[in-house]
Amino acid sequence: MITIKKLIFIILILTGGLILFIFAKEEPTPTKPIKEIVQPKDEHNIDDKTASPEEQEEEDIEVAVKVKEDPIREFISDKLKKASSFFFTHDVNVVTLGDSLTEGSGDETNNSGYVGILDDTINQDKQVAQFQNFAKRGSRSGQLLIRLEDEDVTEALDNADIVLITIGANDIMQVFKENFTDLTLEKFTSEQIRYEQRLENIFTKIQEINGEADIYLIGFYNPFQEYFADIEELEYIVDSWNQIGEDVTEKYSNVHYIPIKDLFDNAETNYFSDDNFHPNALGYRLMANRILQYVLDEGDGDEHTEATIQ
Repeated sequence: MITIKKLIFIILILTGGLILFIFAKEEPTPTKPIKEIVQPKDEHNIDDKTASPEEQEEEDIEVAVKVKEDPIREFISDKLKKASSFFFTHDVNVVTLGDSLTEGSGDETNNSGYVGILDDTINQDKQVAQFQNFAKRGSRSGQLLIRLEDEDVTEALDNADIVLITIGANDIMQVFKENFTDLTLEKFTSEQIRYEQRLENIFTKIQEINGEADIYLIGFYNPFQEYFADIEELEYIVDSWNQIGEDVTEKYSNVHYIPIKDLFDNAETNYFSDDNFHPNALGYRLMANRILQYVLDEGDGDEHTEATIQ
């Protein structure tokens, strides 16, 4: 059972407003895009004074930092871009489903998160992929299962070549919300069993609609790591739920699992938005890079290289 001290930490999450990232109906006010803050150096307004070696070194460092932080800089590697151009040689229909991670919440550039980045990358030279995003902030697995009955979703899935899904993080948060005065690992375990059953129903339903599409379940990270790293139970819960997702995908043909938790664990760069839960533009670029790698390899993760920022 979770100790009283750890329970207090968790209650602080719920009462401090952080839980709003799952249940809030209004989107957070977008922050000013980094591209508007970091302006290129004006070559026509250069001081004629010759800078000292120390001043030049400081200037070089400042420029390097700005280049690294600028989200407009190339992120997807040239190798992946060339591979995507080769792979997507005909019109491809991509349908995305799930929660706020696929809706793109937290992306300060308002580019729909990883979905927008994939769209920009794949369709950079010519329009070869059509994206339809049906994700809704706050969605849980049971709600996604119901959403599969929607006529527009069904029609899109029927014509889909690739289906990308993020689902499960809100199922965990629902357990917090309903049991925060009596939290135990058993509560998460029992709900995890139901989550597994709903995942199976989701994949079965999609394959009944379209048995040819490649389906990718994208894992989720531990959003509490920065502030509650000492609560080991939270890490265990996230890991075990991700494992369930991976195990379920292995029961189906054409269904694959894409891990992303390792991209955010102990990262030196800030990949989270101001709400400290959703990814920011850089975080979504990490996700997009990983997802594109797996899609190009048709779900086989053994040969993937790590995502790197150019």
